[in-house]
Amino acid sequence: MGLFRCIACDYKTSVSAGTIFERTRKPLVTWFRAIWLVTSQKNGASAKGVQRVLGLGSYETAWTWLHKLRRAMVRPGRDSLAGTIDVDETYVGGERSGKHGRGAEGKSLVLIAAQHDGDGIGRIRLRRAPDLCGETIVSAVQAMVAIGSVVHTDGLKSYNGLTTMGFVHKIVRNDEAAGTNLLPRCHRVASLLKRWLLGTHQSFASSKHIDYYLDEFTFRFNRRTSRHRGLLFFRLLQQAMAIGPVPYDRIVNNETTEISR
Repeated sequence: MGLFRCIACDYKTSVSAGTIFERTRKPLVTWFRAIWLVTSQKNGASAKGVQRVLGLGSYETAWTWLHKLRRAMVRPGRDSLAGTIDVDETYVGGERSGKHGRGAEGKSLVLIAAQHDGDGIGRIRLRRAPDLCGETIVSAVQAMVAIGSVVHTDGLKSYNGLTTMGFVHKIVRNDEAAGTNLLPRCHRVASLLKRWLLGTHQSFASSKHIDYYLDEFTFRFNRRTSRHRGLLFFRLLQQAMAIGPVPYDRIVNNETTEISR
């Protein structure tokens, strides 16, 4: 890739410097094909699929590229959800079968925030949590939802601190009107998330890197009504230029980018 030289200070740089494409050995056109492949398919693409379609030399390269693009799926400075929000938790992943629901072993706890849009679902946020203690859960909600929003949850005591932190907390009771599906928006999102992980990635999303798979699912879900794949391509390319380089070592060690998650 060619370099540009400043005639004033003789500093040399390239068009990919300071982006996720920095120091790539592949043509940018191949990267653009990868972005188009990721955004043009409804359910995305697996590393094996990207390797096969683009003719990349190794699975490791395809896997690394996808993780770099997933980091670009979080828009710098994105706003929090606001209005009326349903919040619930689910468990995903895990290499072994066993207990389901709260207390499940070998799985990742994921907090789901789903915005009301009439009777449907607006935008969502997903965030992995290390445990179900009150401080952890309230902190996770603060990271996803704007203070002052109405937050609907079930009766789990971990949510009790939301009112103190400035949210309007409403507990959905299990009565005849609500039935057993207390938070249907969150349950719908959880079902789609698990189906996507199983279908596109065959549940190979490890707990170490699950945060970035959650980012990809959120990126896709929040743009699910877009009829123009070209706009999704443009948006992801635009965001890929807005974040800094993500070397392979940082990806393997699960080091985050400078963008606040």
